[in-house]
Amino acid sequence: MSNLDLQATPSVCGGRGFVAAEPVRELLSPRRVQLGASTEVRRLLPNLGRRMVGAWAFVDHYGPDDIADEPGMQVPPHPHMGLQTVSWLHDGEVLHRDSTGGLATIRPRELGLMTSGRAISHSEESPRQHARLLHGAQLWVALPDAHRHTEPHFQHHTDLPTVTAPGLAATVILGELDGAASPGTSYTPIVGADLTLARGAQASLPLDPDFEYAVLSMSGEAHVDGVPVLPGSMLYLGCGRTRLPLRAESDASLMLLGGEPFEEELVMFWNWIGRSHEEIAQARTDWMEGTRFGEVKGYDGPPLPAPALPTGPLKPRGRVR
Repeated sequence: MSNLDLQATPSVCGGRGFVAAEPVRELLSPRRVQLGASTEVRRLLPNLGRRMVGAWAFVDHYGPDDIADEPGMQVPPHPHMGLQTVSWLHDGEVLHRDSTGGLATIRPRELGLMTSGRAISHSEESPRQHARLLHGAQLWVALPDAHRHTEPHFQHHTDLPTVTAPGLAATVILGELDGAASPGTSYTPIVGADLTLARGAQASLPLDPDFEYAVLSMSGEAHVDGVPVLPGSMLYLGCGRTRLPLRAESDASLMLLGGEPFEEELVMFWNWIGRSHEEIAQARTDWMEGTRFGEVKGYDGPPLPAPALPTGPLKPRGRVR
């Protein structure tokens, strides 16, 4: 999934400024964004109160939507650079195509991981014959400078490791949790996990005190460190934690996101993450002129045009609130 907003505004991200060095409980509310005719997303990152969590720089939660009589997700070809996209579903299917020739149908609890590196383009759509419900999350991971010009590639992992406890099953999407490591390639210390809690469950997950964390609620009613987190909202937890207590009032699903606070200062505009105005401007020129980002073959429709750059220069900054 992409940022389809053609009135895009730049986001300043990164740097250790304003990273909570101790445990906090900061509830983030989403901004609602329409993607196409039938998909509305709840955007949690970037947020007015929090730009990043570790290297996680973009979080959209969508659904569950009844798309039985709708086209569902329809995101035309668009570019990315300087990041990884993580596609994660609870219901439905998404057909992924990209300019490296990557082609896959991503299904619930399977990892679709696209590393844009220096440049890639892709499309995402619900198959013509699709399930009734569509429910999932789309996330971006900022690539550190040493790896942001790597060759683009796509990974599809259908078998992911799990961590279990009474009433809890945790699927490790990216990075490592409690000794279980995802097969997905990561370029920065990070963790992403899907947590399924049974009604009445009380559990505690081990955390790395050097990581900052947040928890996104996908469904159900759960308390995270004593705070009720409802679907479509996210609780920022700061750093300095060794355990995370969880309690489920109903069957519930959460996503745990964490990582070392990202050191580098970034500019994020539309679907690109860079380090300077000039870099973003060149990416826009390359996309509009049809160079560098390649071609997505097999998608029935034109690519997305890039939004105009703002009148003032884009400047990389730290984590400002």
